Amino acid sequence: MMNIFRLAGDMTHLMSIVVLLLKIVTMKSCAGISLKTQELYVIIFVTRYLDLLYSFISVYNTMMKLIFLSSTVAIVYYMRYDKVVRQKYDKDHDTFRHIFLVIPCFVLALLVNKKFTITEVLWAFSIYLEAVAILPQLVLLQRTKNIDNLTGNYVFFLGAYRSLYILNWIYRYMTEKHYRQWIVWISGLVQTALYADFFYYYIISWKSNQRLSLPA
Repeated sequence: MMNIFRLAGDMTHLMSIVVLLLKIVTMKSCAGISLKTQELYVIIFVTRYLDLLYSFISVYNTMMKLIFLSSTVAIVYYMRYDKVVRQKYDKDHDTFRHIFLVIPCFVLALLVNKKFTITEVLWAFSIYLEAVAILPQLVLLQRTKNIDNLTGNYVFFLGAYRSLYILNWIYRYMTEKHYRQWIVWISGLVQTALYADFFYYYIISWKSNQRLSLPA
């Protein structure tokens, strides 16, 4: 069900992608961006949006899913194959082994899901994986300590989107009689908690008008 909090969350999520694509396309740079995190998001969207193949909810729902999936694939393509952009990729610092996130999340999805079917297991897997997908990005920012405004804004909008979705869940819980989404709720809280440290230093840098820097 659509409400102002979900709409704000979706628009904030979209804004994060626009900011990142703006940096990559106009500045021809992916400095400070974790390819590992972007690859995880491709996996997340592919496994979560399988319902595009067999169900239709609304034009808005379909368009947003296609935008998130196609834009993230485009980001990965630019970072891997564009001759100019890929030269700015900080491969030496982006060394987080994301396979150690994928495997545990998949095992957890096999054990804890709404229903033991392929689509439901993959949906649960995408939820669990999204909760921790930002880790390679945060580790990269801590290692480089040189965070430009667009990169900082990208991560901020990405975290803000999940925070707004928590408000969406609270609203739905209060207005919908049988609304219960424990997998989504717990994973969302974990994901938001991972952003807490970043949010703190982002706000400090914004208030002091200084360049954003994360402690090692």
